[in-house]
Amino acid sequence: MYKQIDSNKNKTALLIGAFLVFVIGFGWVLSRAFDNPAILFIAVVFSFIQAWVGYFYADKIALAVSGAHPLERKEAPGLFHIVENLAIAAGIPAPPLYLIDDSAPNAFATGRDPSHAAVAVTSGLLEKLNKTELEGVIAHELSHVTNYDIRLSTIVVVLVGIIALASDWFLRSMFWGGGRRNRDNDGGNGLFVILGIILAILAPIAATLIQLAVSRKREFLADASGALLTRYPEGLASALEKIARDKEPLEVANKATAHMYFENPLKNYSGTVNNLFSTHPPVEERIKALREMA
Repeated sequence: MYKQIDSNKNKTALLIGAFLVFVIGFGWVLSRAFDNPAILFIAVVFSFIQAWVGYFYADKIALAVSGAHPLERKEAPGLFHIVENLAIAAGIPAPPLYLIDDSAPNAFATGRDPSHAAVAVTSGLLEKLNKTELEGVIAHELSHVTNYDIRLSTIVVVLVGIIALASDWFLRSMFWGGGRRNRDNDGGNGLFVILGIILAILAPIAATLIQLAVSRKREFLADASGALLTRYPEGLASALEKIARDKEPLEVANKATAHMYFENPLKNYSGTVNNLFSTHPPVEERIKALREMA
């Protein structure tokens, strides 16, 4: 379990490092092409504002969009007992619980840190999973909180936002003749203009792929951390199998919130290309890694 945790932390750090180098390199090419870093600075400011709003209000937005409502202890005393025990083991406050009235089994955690966290579960999860499976799912979600995955995703959102805004500005400037004027003023910029156009088209795609890769690594990390918390990887593996077999669609799910759930609620088709554009690793790989821990 410790090896899995260390491996996924290292891979996430490498991805974030590569992302930073990518952003810096992209910004440098644009500044050389237009010799004007002011617009890039504005893009950075807008990205940080967007990330700030998401950082402080993402939990409330996610719960509202998902149709979650506060869960009372009398409605699910067993779930409250599981959450409180695992929160004590993790050394964090027990987060408030929310219920999504949907028969598809799934769950998600949100919140920027352990003191501002919440866990939402579907009614289908409570009905279809046994106690050890439910413990595995809750341990996975609490691990997202203790691993500060929301904070990490905010950093990634900032980087993706910078690239998206800078790319859009560059292409619009080229369309309105900005690149031609720069070439007229300094012929040496021509190569950087061409390189900038190529990067402006490909960079948002590459940034999205890196963002999704980070998301998949954090899912592996949450699996390993959750298994360490319960000391029973088979419970989490069994929950994954049961949820993957369930064909009931999660009606409240959408592309904006799919990455938050325990298992991808959009039921993507398998395949190398589809896996690259998925927020979650293939279920088979997650189960295999958990059973190797056991």
